[in-house]
Amino acid sequence: MNAVRVRIKTQLKSQAHQWLTPFDQNTPASAVEAVLRKRCVCVDEALVALWNAIGMPKQYSLVAVGGYGRGELFPFSDVDVLILIDQEPDEVNTEKLETFCGSGWDIGLEIGHSVRTPKQCVEEAGKDITVQTALVESRFLAGNSSNFRALNSTLQKLLEVKTFFRKKTLELRQRHAKYQETPYSLEPNCKESPGGLRDLHVISWVCRAANLGNSWAEMAKKGLITPFEAAKLRNNERTLKKIRYQLHVTTGRREDRLVYDVQTQLAESLGYRPTAAKRSSEQLMQQYYLAAKAVMQLNTILLQNIELSIFGSNAEPVVIDDEFQETDSLLDIRDDEVFARNPSAMLRAFIVMQQNPRLKGMSARMLRQLWHSRVKINSDFRKNPVNKALFIEFFKQPQGIVHELRRMNETSILGRYLPVFRKIVGQMQHDLFHVYTVDQHILTVVRNLRRFTMAEHAHEYPYCSQLMANFDDHWLLYVAALFHDVAKGRGGDHSVLGEVDARKFCKDHGLNQENTDLVAFLVKHHLTMSNTAQKKDLSDVEVLKEFAALVKTPRNLTALYLLTVADIRGTSPKVWNAWKGKLLEDLYRLTLKYLGGEAPNRRQMLAEQQAEARRILRLYALSDDVQDKLWAQLDVSYFLRQGPSDIAWHTRHLYWRVDTEQPIVKARLSPIGEGLELLVYTRDEMDLFARICGYFDSKNLSILDAKIHTTSHGYALDSFLIQHDSHHEFYRETLSLLEAELQDRLIKRQPLEPPVFGRMSRQSRHFPVRPSVDLKPDEKGNQYLLTVSATDRTGLLYSITRLLAQYKVNVQTAKIMTLGERAEDTFLLYGQSLNSGKLQIQLEAELLELLSI
Repeated sequence: MNAVRVRIKTQLKSQAHQWLTPFDQNTPASAVEAVLRKRCVCVDEALVALWNAIGMPKQYSLVAVGGYGRGELFPFSDVDVLILIDQEPDEVNTEKLETFCGSGWDIGLEIGHSVRTPKQCVEEAGKDITVQTALVESRFLAGNSSNFRALNSTLQKLLEVKTFFRKKTLELRQRHAKYQETPYSLEPNCKESPGGLRDLHVISWVCRAANLGNSWAEMAKKGLITPFEAAKLRNNERTLKKIRYQLHVTTGRREDRLVYDVQTQLAESLGYRPTAAKRSSEQLMQQYYLAAKAVMQLNTILLQNIELSIFGSNAEPVVIDDEFQETDSLLDIRDDEVFARNPSAMLRAFIVMQQNPRLKGMSARMLRQLWHSRVKINSDFRKNPVNKALFIEFFKQPQGIVHELRRMNETSILGRYLPVFRKIVGQMQHDLFHVYTVDQHILTVVRNLRRFTMAEHAHEYPYCSQLMANFDDHWLLYVAALFHDVAKGRGGDHSVLGEVDARKFCKDHGLNQENTDLVAFLVKHHLTMSNTAQKKDLSDVEVLKEFAALVKTPRNLTALYLLTVADIRGTSPKVWNAWKGKLLEDLYRLTLKYLGGEAPNRRQMLAEQQAEARRILRLYALSDDVQDKLWAQLDVSYFLRQGPSDIAWHTRHLYWRVDTEQPIVKARLSPIGEGLELLVYTRDEMDLFARICGYFDSKNLSILDAKIHTTSHGYALDSFLIQHDSHHEFYRETLSLLEAELQDRLIKRQPLEPPVFGRMSRQSRHFPVRPSVDLKPDEKGNQYLLTVSATDRTGLLYSITRLLAQYKVNVQTAKIMTLGERAEDTFLLYGQSLNSGKLQIQLEAELLELLSI
């Protein structure tokens, strides 16, 4: 037996090059199927040889199931088999079964096996749809063929087609929900994600069960799809198989996820080469997304037709108008020539969907005709005034904008009508904080804007909902959102290029100058408000004046604020937080006052801040003069940078120990609703900020914001906003622990430890941020502004502040901004070292080297 195993193993090994040889971009996808079939044949021969060599009982049957039963084996896929037995095996046959299964592993095959009697198969199939599905595409290999045929006959009689269809479509919906209902995940599973190979398997299983065909060609003969659609499905299936095959070969293991780690290697192995505008991986992924999108489109059509074939329909169509009708709660065309007679009906179909919310979707006939007629959307179609009016009318509808915009994208109508949008369908974004492709991000931003208009979502962002309710012409914001990232992937500044596209669109569609200017302004400056709020000092009057001069009008300001919030929320769940929301709202309110004629007056602002802080202190039964000793040591900038509640909080804990010799550390839940606030008050030291950052770093706590102040008598009064899960039940213990540990560290004043960098995330390793350092004096020349950008990781902030301390540079304020995996931090600095040009250059060089580690 050992000699047989060695011979079979050697034979399989010699044949392995046939299915482990990588393809390239020019290899026809059909060649993959030949290799998959060849591997099946080789494995068949090996298993049959083992079966015969062991002398398995004649009444037993060896059956291939799953993908192996389907006749295709990817390089590292499991070899799933069923051993069909007539009765429970005795000791001798049990040993033979164990020998067979063990030998399968010995010869290098990953065997997935089950041993059952026909009765057990029937029972398991009745309980588990997965078992039933595996048996639907089973294939006889060796042993007793009559038992296998008898089992198949029994299963066919017991199979209830309608129940099977319902269960498989329910499985499909659950799987799609698991993958967020989109094929556009940046790391999709080419087998399981929507539009992946599993979607095609579902069609195959259901059609086999219902005797509707075992191939796309047979389904076309049955009228479920057209020959053209069958060819499209075949081509896209081959594309997906080629990608999955190459993925197995490239990784050397069973891997179906197109993770960042392998995308570039996989793309290059297939012959893709980077261009000035696109990485090789982006080109590959765009091909994948287009194939998955087509599979989803055709899958929807097929499933509807299969359902109709299995269940039938007695519903009478309800006429909607001359071109459309309702059939089984689906929008349908009244005849197949509707779009040929009137191509404009393709756009109007989506408006009809918006105006009839009872409709659950579009019929297979409707989707099919949209798919085939989309080529009629050409230059002449886009120039037609009727179509231009319809497209604008679409955005003015009171409901259904997002649903139908997504449907427009899925059916390729949107990309046909807007060629600039078509270019970014499936376009990846390797900026480490977007988690969607460009087209999906854009549609998510439109969704976020729409939610501001809906009463049921008003609790999420009440202020945005209030502003949206008072904003005329919401649809202009949706148009701006549609264009804000449309120029990504072309090279150059996408905001500037997008503004050109937006202006052309507005001009072509008859928008007046005011609305055109608004849309163009929003596209060009959609990043400006977030950069201003998160990177600049909002207490600086000059910052406010500069931003107000840019936005010019309250209408522009409100529109930009709403788009900015929707945009940041549409990048990634990790990017948005309450702190960013507060910064944006503060900038909005301050700028709105300025535009309304309330020019910033430092003296007035100071008086207002102090008056409100006194009012809060009185609520704690403190006298009106309790704060005098502390406040006398604080400069104007402190009162302008801190809110009244923060000033009052600081004062309550410090007024009676202004000259303390012991460091004071106080912590509380942040009033903004997320994270923690920490107050540190102690005699100032050169390395104090670095020491505090080192503590936070040791606890894996991220600093969102830091406000550093030095009193006139040499004390540091620093406040920090810390990202932390503050909603757990032991938050009080956490606050006490932070206070005690940080105070102890400040008292002991141990030497600063060398930074320990944490591991980069998997995503960051493959798409690192190019480090940048910018150190320049402020407008008055008294202080310096340091801006650093790098891949975020544990230890980064501490290492920066430690280096600044070594150069005897003080940090006055710090804004710590994390965008997904990217850190963009801004520091306002002062110190004698910065007055030396030589030391400046040396500091910048060391910072850049540090960020590049």
